[in-house]
Amino acid sequence: MRNLIALFSGLIFGFGLIAGGMTDPAKVKGFLDLFGAWDPSLALVMGGAIAVGVFAFAAARRRTRSWTGDLMEIPSSTVIDMRLIVGGVLFGIGWGIGGFCPGPALVAMGSGLGSAWLFVAAMVAGMLLHDRIFKSR
Repeated sequence: MRNLIALFSGLIFGFGLIAGGMTDPAKVKGFLDLFGAWDPSLALVMGGAIAVGVFAFAAARRRTRSWTGDLMEIPSSTVIDMRLIVGGVLFGIGWGIGGFCPGPALVAMGSGLGSAWLFVAAMVAGMLLHDRIFKSR
């Protein structure tokens, strides 16, 4: 049952990303081009996601277990430190250069988009580099 829920959730998420245009790097770059040909349509997609997320997290906070029976593990930290700021900056740079963030890149990769494959390879390399740097500390 757990795998079926995961599959169904992933399909809904992926179809939502496709329908919202989040898997189209040109559309994402148009959204990020504030001083050029700005395309504000993704703001509506993000606003809708935030609205759903607010209610979903409020409901999740009242639960101790997920629908699959796993323990609920919602982060509680509110600390804004240098690691968070640097991570956010790196995320933004990658998003602006590639036109993808991780979820949409995986969906676009599944559709065979070559630039998504390159983005995901760079993303995995960055994760491995991070783990190597911080594991040695």
